[in-house]
Amino acid sequence: MCRLFIGADPDLWASQTRSIRMEGMVTSVRLENMFWMILEEIAAADDMNVPQLLHQLYNESIDEGHDLGNFTSFLRVCCLRQIDLQLKGLIPTQHSDGFDMLPAEEILKIEAENNRKRGSRKSVPKGQH
Repeated sequence: MCRLFIGADPDLWASQTRSIRMEGMVTSVRLENMFWMILEEIAAADDMNVPQLLHQLYNESIDEGHDLGNFTSFLRVCCLRQIDLQLKGLIPTQHSDGFDMLPAEEILKIEAENNRKRGSRKSVPKGQH
């Protein structure tokens, strides 16, 4: 099993720091290359570049009242959610119409229900499913 992971190209987990201007200030974001690749895919789906995407994610998160004390962790979770939602068939793997065209509230509701179910399975002692 581990061979699938350890045999991957080491460049995927090499970190890269990018400087991005947000709200008139330059900030640096350090992520592994694989996360940058996923962010590029997300940005391209909405005809944006990565700095534009990060700026939009940051602003919309602040508008929602989220504390983005660790913006880098937030970005990693965004990338993982992108893959997770695709694997679960909740968003298409190829979508050129942008994220605004997806039924976000419906997807969030389904995802919350799936997470609730996943959480309830954690509390069941092993072997008693």
